[in-house]
Amino acid sequence: MPLTRAQPAPGPEAMETVAPAVDLVLGASACCLACVFTNPLEVVKTRLQLQGELQARGTYPRHYRGFLASVVAVVRADGLCGLQKGLAAGLLYQGLMNGVRFYCYSLACQAGLAQQPGGTVVAGAVAGALGAFVGSPAYLVKTQLQAQTVAAMAVGHQHPHQSVLDALGTIWRQQGLAGLWRGVGGAVPRVMVGSAAQLATFASAKAWVQEQQGRLYGGLADCLVKIWRQEGPLALYKGLGPTYLRLGPHTILSMLFWDELRKLAGRAQHQGS
Repeated sequence: MPLTRAQPAPGPEAMETVAPAVDLVLGASACCLACVFTNPLEVVKTRLQLQGELQARGTYPRHYRGFLASVVAVVRADGLCGLQKGLAAGLLYQGLMNGVRFYCYSLACQAGLAQQPGGTVVAGAVAGALGAFVGSPAYLVKTQLQAQTVAAMAVGHQHPHQSVLDALGTIWRQQGLAGLWRGVGGAVPRVMVGSAAQLATFASAKAWVQEQQGRLYGGLADCLVKIWRQEGPLALYKGLGPTYLRLGPHTILSMLFWDELRKLAGRAQHQGS
């Protein structure tokens, strides 16, 4: 019986190959689909993180306590639709950030960077940084819209925006162009790390990553110091549970949808050639 040579395990190059422009559309679409399912978790995470902002523990009412209790609190205050607050801004953010991210990553893979040692990590980090920068205004608006609620349950500063366009226009008029990118210094490193981990490990495990900062802070370091001093070190981990619960499903769904859409696009290209 003839001997057969063992086949090598599939690497990044074994993924369906599509044009970077197609990857932009597929990546944005996949992450927008995932956002529809995970936006309620993002709403809860935002409320938990803004609760007691720059106040010492025990000096403010805690409207949101844990994940399930917070979901109930949101529904009671804002109705079931309250769990989808900021969805339009979230979809805009996912479309912009991940469209740019997957486009840049696809370009890097097309150029052969993914075959170099550590290339997927570098490509994922750079693509994530560019995507986070482009999507930063949408993330800012998303956070402000998700924080909106009735006065009795309000946490953080309440912005009276009526829509995404209204929010962008208000920020532009009041703070100028730079105001739309407020908080980008905290968003870029977060997305860089997440993107590098997510895209570098996707070929072997199909897992991992992603989204903040606010008006009261002069930058990432200032934000960390103020929260540590006023709320204590544990406050840096507010909303950790919902964040993890959101990132897990969002990452799995995003990468699953992206992979399946790439397969469909690849098949369509093969049939058309």
